[in-house]
Amino acid sequence: MFKIIKRKKGKSDAGETPLPSAPGAPDVTVNHASRIADAAGHHAARVSEVPQLVCLANAPADPSVVEVLPLLKDVPASGCHILFVRKLQICCVHFDFTDVMKYAREKEIKRQTVTELIDIVHTGSCKMNEQMQEDLIKMISINIFRSLPPASYECTGGQSGDPEEDDLFLDPGWAHMQLVYELLLRYVLSSDMDTRAAKKYLDHAFLLKFLDLFETEDLREREYLKTILHCIYGKFMVHRPFIRKAINNIFYRFIFETERHNGIGELLEIIGSIINGLALPMREEHKLFLVRALIPLHKAKCVTDYHHHLSYCTSLFVEKDYRFSCAVIKGLLKYWPVSNCGKEVLFLGELEEILEGTHPAEFQRCMVPLFKQIGRSLNSPNFQVAERALFLWNNEHIVELIALHRHVILPIIFQPLERNMQDHWNQAVHGLTSNVQRMFQEMDTELFEECQRKYEEQEASAADVAEQRKKAWKRIESAAKARGKARG
Repeated sequence: MFKIIKRKKGKSDAGETPLPSAPGAPDVTVNHASRIADAAGHHAARVSEVPQLVCLANAPADPSVVEVLPLLKDVPASGCHILFVRKLQICCVHFDFTDVMKYAREKEIKRQTVTELIDIVHTGSCKMNEQMQEDLIKMISINIFRSLPPASYECTGGQSGDPEEDDLFLDPGWAHMQLVYELLLRYVLSSDMDTRAAKKYLDHAFLLKFLDLFETEDLREREYLKTILHCIYGKFMVHRPFIRKAINNIFYRFIFETERHNGIGELLEIIGSIINGLALPMREEHKLFLVRALIPLHKAKCVTDYHHHLSYCTSLFVEKDYRFSCAVIKGLLKYWPVSNCGKEVLFLGELEEILEGTHPAEFQRCMVPLFKQIGRSLNSPNFQVAERALFLWNNEHIVELIALHRHVILPIIFQPLERNMQDHWNQAVHGLTSNVQRMFQEMDTELFEECQRKYEEQEASAADVAEQRKKAWKRIESAAKARGKARG
């Protein structure tokens, strides 16, 4: 039990907006929930007597003082604002949700209170002034901004948190946390919210702490964070540059320092929506973001966790402006995996999407290093990699680009195709390789025969070199044996 004692207004209160109260209101004792048995009408009368000094700073720290309050719809308009703040006080109380039975009644009171606040904000039945909005954001901040538990890889000593190997983390207090996130979402989406006033409370400090929460391992929480941040970005134009810069910094830290972050995929989803809404011509800021953040994200070991969203973002850049295609392709080649076959299959899939939006002029700038890498992928002993590389010839636009520059591409790719036919162990790869060879032959029979003749000459020359090398080693062995006998 605690008392809220009325004090005289001093200098520190000069700038505060006084809350309405009845003249000559006495001191009020806030009773424990078990002692409240009055009817709703009596509660409404008592609320109107609460002194004007009720504020969020007086939120109780002891869960045992959480009390049942009347519904906001049951009190007169004069007491609505004060009751709203008292409900926020209840919602500021922290509970240990690992123990289900501890303070079960108080937890239920808090849950019902937050649920009522969600309904109030959603329906707009209680108009909130600026002080009420500020207190609402403070309450939400108290609930969601906290120290996150150690990541699974920190507990196990592993190199990374592989979602396929590790159990999904589920926050025991999510049932209550979800309601607080829902309240914030309803507030941001509310048509009654004045963005000019709300930006004072949803400020840069709030946004930085909010972005830090993307590190949580609980997928459910990250989904709410993604949705709310997307709404904030859409409603608060003044915060857009700051949000983009803050996300960039998260990416930079992930790429160049930690290579561990649970929310990269969700942040890339937001970035995808941002890119989709960019106007042409793009500003230098967005070009630098592609080169310095999106492309280097391909080098992380855990790129498979978020590659789908990353590929979508790079493809959007190329769709917006085809001139980015060469930079993206060269970036992919720079970070091309050497021994990770699964990652290489993903890169080949992304490469096909980029090539679909590539114009001939841009294609010409990068086709030589590109098809040298494709040739290496064709000869991969992993049949999935070789098969995925051969599937590129199923794309009509890519075949058109190849046909335009066949005099450059076929000499590069002819040897890997022949080696596949001779040495690859997989029959499906053999069939696909034969189809590609037939396609080149139909494009330009003379060029194909010329490449075949040069290949046969190279093979014969290589065989001669190998034979000479073999004879040279035999001579060295014979000389070594003779010298050994002479010494003996």
